Amino acid sequence: MIRPIAILVGLGFSIVVLLSFVTGAYTWATEEVQPAAEYEFHLAPHGPEGGFAHDGPFGTWDVAQLQRGYQVYKEVCAACHSLKYVAFRDLAGLGYDEGQIKAEAASYQVPGIDPNTGEATFRPGLPTDYFPSPYPNAVAAAAANNNAIPPDLSLMTKARHHGPEYVYSLLTGYGPIPAELEQEFPEFETPTGLYFNRYFPNLNLAMAPPLTTDGQVSYAEGNPAPTIRQMSADVAAFLTWTAEPKMVERRQTGWPVLGFLIFATILAFLAKKQVWSNATPGRKDD
Repeated sequence: MIRPIAILVGLGFSIVVLLSFVTGAYTWATEEVQPAAEYEFHLAPHGPEGGFAHDGPFGTWDVAQLQRGYQVYKEVCAACHSLKYVAFRDLAGLGYDEGQIKAEAASYQVPGIDPNTGEATFRPGLPTDYFPSPYPNAVAAAAANNNAIPPDLSLMTKARHHGPEYVYSLLTGYGPIPAELEQEFPEFETPTGLYFNRYFPNLNLAMAPPLTTDGQVSYAEGNPAPTIRQMSADVAAFLTWTAEPKMVERRQTGWPVLGFLIFATILAFLAKKQVWSNATPGRKDD
């Protein structure tokens, strides 16, 4: 009697876990982004035409795109936004060799201590250092940005629903207030110091458009033309990598593991059939 009860309990637990997984996966795949603003003109984020190379269960990193995205971050975004959870040595994941990483690190000034006086100072970065903040503290950051502290971008694509698409849409979503919005909501306005963006929940964003003209960042020969949309897609891909640098490796590991679990389940089922094939009919457990 004990064995059937244990089997039923285990089966019930397995069914509950499976239903929870299926329900969560379905919700994640089909859930619509709910606008946080009262205006219906807020748009759901979307990715570039053709999507990102890392999309889907079989996606891979486009290393050339990640390097372009890092260039966009370094030349444009780094003026206001930090990457405090990314170390210079992590750039090895973008295909940079040891010498290039050392040169990149040395091009930044990071906080240090003067060994002679013990006073705070700045020194060239080392591969083991993390990307420094462009501001010494939050007060200075707010003072330089109309009282809005620029967020750290290390985990931005994980902190936002459909993160890569959100970053791409936000960078390409600046523009004038649509006439239909002004007509339906005459009271709507963009205050001084804010900028209209249809992909930001309340439509008004404190960040000025960081990418304003095509060719703002000069790509090396052989790369796509640096249009605003291309640069936005590249930096969105780079920020996806900073948030989940092992995402592709995790997926690639997951498929063999899943195959092994399926194989092991089949073996366990066949072993169970073999073990119980000669059981005496009608036998009762003690």
